Amino acid sequence: MAAPSTSRRQFISTGLTAAAGLSVIANPLFAARPKAADKIRLGIIGTGSRGAGLCTLIREMPEIALVACCDTIPENLQKGLSLAEKGAKGYSDYRKLLEDKTLDAVIIATPLYLHYPMAVAAIQAGKHIYLEKSMTYDIPQAIDLVKKVRDSKLVFQIGYQYRYYGLYHRVKEIIKENWLGKITHFECQYNRNSNWRFPVKDPKMERQINWRMYREYCGGPLSELCAHEIDVVNYLVDSHPTKVVGLGGINYWKDGRDTYDNIRTVYDYPGGVKASVTSVLSNAYNGYIIRILGDKATVEILRDKAYIYAESTNNAKGTVDGVTGATLAVTTQGKGVEVAYGRPGEESLEPTVYALQDFIACIKDKKRPISNVETGRDGSIAIHMGNAAADTETVQIWKPEYSV
Repeated sequence: MAAPSTSRRQFISTGLTAAAGLSVIANPLFAARPKAADKIRLGIIGTGSRGAGLCTLIREMPEIALVACCDTIPENLQKGLSLAEKGAKGYSDYRKLLEDKTLDAVIIATPLYLHYPMAVAAIQAGKHIYLEKSMTYDIPQAIDLVKKVRDSKLVFQIGYQYRYYGLYHRVKEIIKENWLGKITHFECQYNRNSNWRFPVKDPKMERQINWRMYREYCGGPLSELCAHEIDVVNYLVDSHPTKVVGLGGINYWKDGRDTYDNIRTVYDYPGGVKASVTSVLSNAYNGYIIRILGDKATVEILRDKAYIYAESTNNAKGTVDGVTGATLAVTTQGKGVEVAYGRPGEESLEPTVYALQDFIACIKDKKRPISNVETGRDGSIAIHMGNAAADTETVQIWKPEYSV
C-alpha cells in the first residue's frame, strides 16, 4: 500500500505506469497466427453493412478463405462476393450455402430474428458458427440454443468482440487488483443523433432494409447498440443480472417505427451492484461510454481508451443551507490517468479481428470460445428482460430455469 502521505491519485498513476510494461493478456489472441496453408473454408450469411465489414477484415486474415456468400438483396450479395476469394459461390438461400460440404464454418450476420433458425440449421449441417450479437430474438430461443450447441460439440462463438480486446482485459485486471475499491455502480450509454435508417429505393423493401425499426425483427437499441455494454458488465462482474427495471419510448422519431428511440434501464447484479444502461437516438454526446464507480476510483471506458480517476476527499465543510446549518463534505476527482494495456510496441487491431482469430484458433484446437453460447444466452436474456421491463413498467426477475 502507498504511504499515508501519498494520495490515491498518485498511487494509481504510479501503479499504472509501472504496470504498463508488465500487463500480459492471457488468451490465445497473441499466439502465433496459423499458416496460410491451414486455411479454414468459410461461408458468410448476410453481407449487409456488418457482414461486408467482416468480409473486409477477413481479406487481411490469411488463415481464412471466404469461399461462399449469401444475401437476399442482390447488391449486398455482390458486395460480399467482391470481397471474397476468387471464384467464391453466391447464394440467395442460406440453406443452399449450408449444403456445401466443403465449408468448415459459417458467419451469420443477419437481422436478429433470423439468428436462431439459421444457427439451428448450421448446427444440423455440422458447421462451426460465428453468430453476430445478440444471440437470439427471445428467451426460449436462447435456452434452446444452449442445449443444441452442447449436444453438437461444434465451436459456437458470439460476436461480442470486446471480450477479446486487451483494453477490457486490463480493466478486469484492475478490478481484480482492487484499484477501484468496492464497486457499486456501472454507468453505460450508447447514444446517437440519427434516425438510424438506411435509404430505401423500393418502398416494398422498407422493413427488410430498416429492420432495426421494427419489433418484429429485433429488440431496438438494447439489442442493436447496448448489447455490447450489457455483455461487458456481465464479463467484468462474472455474472448475469438478477433483475431489471426500465422506461422507454418513441418520443423523437415519429416516423412509423415501433422500436424505442430511447430507453433507460437499471440492472441489479449479485451483491447489490447496479448497472444503468441507456440509449437515446436524438443526442450523440459522449456516444459510447462505460463508467465503473468504486469507492477508491472510477474507470471511464471509451471506444479504444480508458481513464482512471482517483477519489480525493476534501474534508473541509461547506454550508449548504444557512437556515438549517446542513453541511457537505466536498468530494472531487483527480486528473484522469490513461490505462495502459497490451505489450509495449504491440500492434492494436480492430477488436473484431481478435475475435475472428480466436474463432479460427478454437476450431483448430477444439477449444471453447471466450464468448460462447452460455455468455450469449445471458446477454440475450438480459436484453429481453430490459425491453419487457420498459414495455410493462414492472420489475423483471431472472428465473432459475434461465441458467440451466
